[in-house]
Amino acid sequence: MLRLHDTALGTIVPLELRDPGRLSMYVCGPTVSGEPHVGHGRFNVVWDVVCRYLTWSGLDVRFVSNVTDVEDKIIARAAAEGRSAEDVAAHYEKVWWDTMARLGVERPTESPHATAYIRDMVDLISELIERGHAYVGGDGVYFASESVEGYGLLALQPLESLRAGARVEVAEEAGKRSPIDFVLWKAAKPGEPSWESPWGPGRPGWHTECVVMSLDLLGDGFDLHGGGQDLAFPHHENERAQALGVGRPFARRWVHSGMVVADSGEKMSKSLGNTLSLLELLDAHDPRAFRLQVLQSHYRSPMTIGESSLAANERSIDRLDIFAREFAGARASDPDPAALERFRERMDDDLDTPNAVAGAFDLLRQARAATGQRGQALAAAVFVIFEDALGLALQDQVAGVPPEALAMAHARDEARAAKDWARADALRSELQAEGWIVEDGPDGTTIRK
Repeated sequence: MLRLHDTALGTIVPLELRDPGRLSMYVCGPTVSGEPHVGHGRFNVVWDVVCRYLTWSGLDVRFVSNVTDVEDKIIARAAAEGRSAEDVAAHYEKVWWDTMARLGVERPTESPHATAYIRDMVDLISELIERGHAYVGGDGVYFASESVEGYGLLALQPLESLRAGARVEVAEEAGKRSPIDFVLWKAAKPGEPSWESPWGPGRPGWHTECVVMSLDLLGDGFDLHGGGQDLAFPHHENERAQALGVGRPFARRWVHSGMVVADSGEKMSKSLGNTLSLLELLDAHDPRAFRLQVLQSHYRSPMTIGESSLAANERSIDRLDIFAREFAGARASDPDPAALERFRERMDDDLDTPNAVAGAFDLLRQARAATGQRGQALAAAVFVIFEDALGLALQDQVAGVPPEALAMAHARDEARAAKDWARADALRSELQAEGWIVEDGPDGTTIRK
């Protein structure tokens, strides 16, 4: 069983499934106010890998990730561009899904929209008020954070530290009783989207939508809540507090992925103005190189990305594609069970994709050195690991290179591995006679015109 680092517990623990054989997982999705950046790309590849790996492992995974289609940044962009907030949200949601598809990220099982759950959010806020966990302020409704026992669990700080930290920030909400309270319902402003409520027209706060949608679609005590490390507090803590406030068990495990950092070592963020455009990166590089970069970084560690790392990963992708062409027939073979078991052991140890990927490249080398069925079984394991479990598609076709020539190149590699130099030289000569340039490298024979 997969073991992951639980932020709330501060240690690596096994997933404990609410329902045997089924995993219920919620991950905070995009606020569709602009184009995704590289941090979004890393974040989504990580959770796509979690979902793919657990599905490959035999679990029935229900993966829910929301779309925030009403929010301050969406409204601001709409006003600046003279468009409706709905138009802005629809446009950037399409950009989001198109970009994720280029990264090989599969769509979640369900992608609920915040605007479809406004009534449910109003009902939740009403219940929180009735139970004494929320109050009406001057410009909306606020959650009384200190009314919930254990508030601050995911912040990993005592309540007094949170109060002190909140006091040094400029308070934007005039109606708050405590600096650590947060808004549940924002009173409407002229020209902004709004919905009716018992407290007047307005719209929900960001922290309310995820708790409503996750509980509705996954039910009480769902297995796993994921997100980036920057969401642990206050966003995820505020979700947790609202669920506790209405007496509903929330996520059983809290797992957070690391940030992307600039070459200088500081976190990339819009507020710092140092984000990289994911679209520009994918236009300039093989998207699989970015996915491989994510896989080679442990999900909880910072990930630095730049031209040199992307170029190195593109070379690795070329190696994998050459292998896929040479061993295309191995896809139909039974994969080596011991190789897959070693892969499982690494993945189950807190999703150790760096060592899992290193092991898969080692399998690639073993497959080339082996002969007969042994080589085919090892090669089949390479395909299963990269494609089925990790979602990294390998390309076994090259434009303009006929299968017969590829087969001869593969046969030459087999001859060299068996130290049959005479046959290897004969195959080289035959390929050259047909007009191919034959090159030897650490990954075997490559041919080109």
